[in-house]
Amino acid sequence: MNRIGDILKKSCLVIFTLIAFSGSSVLKAQRISMAYIDSDYILSRMPEYESAQTRLNEFAEEWEKEAIDLERQLKQMEKDFSAEEILLTSDQRDQKKQAIKDQEDKLIEFRQTKFGTEGELFKKRAQLVKPIQDKMFEAVQTVAKEGGLDFIFDKASGVQMLYANPRYDKTFEVMEELGIPLTENEIKKN
Repeated sequence: MNRIGDILKKSCLVIFTLIAFSGSSVLKAQRISMAYIDSDYILSRMPEYESAQTRLNEFAEEWEKEAIDLERQLKQMEKDFSAEEILLTSDQRDQKKQAIKDQEDKLIEFRQTKFGTEGELFKKRAQLVKPIQDKMFEAVQTVAKEGGLDFIFDKASGVQMLYANPRYDKTFEVMEELGIPLTENEIKKN
């Protein structure tokens, strides 16, 4: 999960805990100001994020081609073994079976190394996307501080919002803070 989502989920938990365990009189006495953003929308409008996604897709496609090639080799080995198994000695069969097993292991290891949770694609994603998310997070903090907001939720992070008054949507303000030009339609909404 991304850093903003984690922080926002914790903030949401704090607010709901406050509401659950304190009376409404406490909330009336202490005014809490909240807003929300749509981080998916903001990221989709950031050219550097699109570029990072394109690079990640290129890495994934290249590695997937390599995996397909390894799998093709494995299938050919299995096909060849099946065709000549009857002609092979016991030792030769064992050697071929071991070669097939080694190729299977090689394919599994390759997929894990490239696509696993600790794999290269995961690391590339962190390397390419994290700085962009950090930049957005800094803009969110600036907007929150300038607006005197206590909490900003991310409606894209999985925090369930049953209703959100559009006047508390700070998505466009964060985009402006990031220097992302707003379209005419976005300016009207803002």
